[in-house]
Amino acid sequence: MEVQVRLFAGFREGRFNRRAVEVPDGSCLGDLFEQLDLPKGRATIRMVNGRHAELDCPLAADDVVAIFPAIAGG
Repeated sequence: MEVQVRLFAGFREGRFNRRAVEVPDGSCLGDLFEQLDLPKGRATIRMVNGRHAELDCPLAADDVVAIFPAIAGG
């Protein structure tokens, strides 16, 4: 199945901004992180279809996933 993935800030570097990604049926958000080689601990905001999502959130065809890394500043 295909999901739309949007990466933000530092996660874009060397990867992509927005892309359709093919994942196996039954995949969860954590599986997508592994497939994209994203560090799970650095993503402080994970959203599926505009809602906060945990790594065990199941994915469905045509879901829109947004992933933001930790951002610091002052």
